[in-house]
Amino acid sequence: MKKLIFAVMALVSIASCSFAQNSENETKKETTTKKENNMKTIHLTKEEFLTKVFNYETSKEWKYLGDKPALIDFYASWCGPCKALAPVLEELAAEYGDEIYIYKINTEEEQELAAAFNIRSIPTLLFIPMEGQPQMAMGAMPKNSLKEAIDKVMLNK
Repeated sequence: MKKLIFAVMALVSIASCSFAQNSENETKKETTTKKENNMKTIHLTKEEFLTKVFNYETSKEWKYLGDKPALIDFYASWCGPCKALAPVLEELAAEYGDEIYIYKINTEEEQELAAAFNIRSIPTLLFIPMEGQPQMAMGAMPKNSLKEAIDKVMLNK
């Protein structure tokens, strides 16, 4: 009986190592593909936000200053859901390439900017289309939901 249990455990170990190796190879393939499109998320300071997104100090009426739609992630470095969302946003930046900007704003470093948008929980995502008003979503979203929101709200697909 002990030999049988040992044999089963050995097979499971070999299978899991094989699975891990296959996953690692798939990850390497995805990374290589993503490197072809070097788009990444862009960290914004308040000053950059005022010139690239919206200058709320001089205007009360929303006017997006960008040249393509944008997704802004308000996050904090200590936030677990924010950390989980970060690689998904990097993937989306690579996938969408030049179609959209994906910005990140650290609410701990840019407290005035977070307060200006009344950020109360993180992550909070701000979807900004070229025309119309931005839309906010609170909490981490799965990749497929993010893609759907980007396509519908920002790209009108």
